Amino acid sequence: MKIKNLKKDFSNYCKINKLEINNNQISIIVLLVKFYISCFEKSFFNFFKDKNKKLGFYLFGDVGVGKTMLLDFFYENLDIPKQRLHFNEFMISFHEFSHTNKKDNIIELFVKKISKQYELIYFDEFQVTNIVDAMILGKLFETMFDENIKIILTSNIKINDLYKDGLQRDQFKPFIDIMNKVCNEVELIIQEDYRKSSSNMLDRFFYPLNEETNFKINQIFRKLTKNKKQSSKNLEIKGRIFTIENYFQKIARFDFDNLCNKNIGAEDYIKIAEVCDFIVIENIPKFNDENINKQQRFITLIDILYEKKISLMISSHTDLENLGSSRALIGPFKRTLSRLYELTSIN
Repeated sequence: MKIKNLKKDFSNYCKINKLEINNNQISIIVLLVKFYISCFEKSFFNFFKDKNKKLGFYLFGDVGVGKTMLLDFFYENLDIPKQRLHFNEFMISFHEFSHTNKKDNIIELFVKKISKQYELIYFDEFQVTNIVDAMILGKLFETMFDENIKIILTSNIKINDLYKDGLQRDQFKPFIDIMNKVCNEVELIIQEDYRKSSSNMLDRFFYPLNEETNFKINQIFRKLTKNKKQSSKNLEIKGRIFTIENYFQKIARFDFDNLCNKNIGAEDYIKIAEVCDFIVIENIPKFNDENINKQQRFITLIDILYEKKISLMISSHTDLENLGSSRALIGPFKRTLSRLYELTSIN
């Protein structure tokens, strides 16, 4: 499939998959084609534009408007060395590389390694919440752009609002300046959250917590695990052992506190996703300022399970729309709620 025909191909893709053809999304496809031509196709005209060439495409917008679907479609039609990964995975790989090599010029060495493998990296649902990551991102991305590595990103947040109200945000400013200079920043505006459409009917999200809810979950779980052997599964993460107690050959069952009320994070969740294709999470609480750390871990967990396409079954104190939120995480949690619609729905 040729990239210049992407607009027509996207329209056909929408028809085949019975998706609404939206003019705003079509406009983004046109801009992505221009981005590709500018970055990857050699021409006399492009030669004189190289100094000001945009090496990044930053697509932001509200939850459930189709950002990921658009960039996934674009990415799948690129015939270049490329990589798609969760931002947490990328930073984990950097920290592991740093731990192994222990050199002063570790960022340059890491980026050189990447540049030998990929011309483009795709980060879906980009956000920055970790102060350690925030402090090094400016230099890391500047070096990537210097090595002519292109990036495409989706986010719910405009560039200038990244890491808003974060600790020592002034040290994050160089990253924002670099992104504003090197990226095409485009907003996708659509009123409807497609994940909450009538085709996505919640059928694995149960509330409130009572005997009836517990009975329904047990009934479904017995069907899912019929003829599967129960065992405990030990996962080693940097010398630590995380144990999945209720493990049935790729199906796991957790209490919320076992996943989000312990000192674990993205690395653990990625390892869990690698050995599961269906997960049950029980006893999700309502969120507020008092349990913000649990909520932050839950956001990270759902982001990773969504990225890895892991189906969920959930029991909660209340329905999705009334789970509440800490004040600081209202924005990111909108994405989590939207993704939970999809992960717990029959479609």
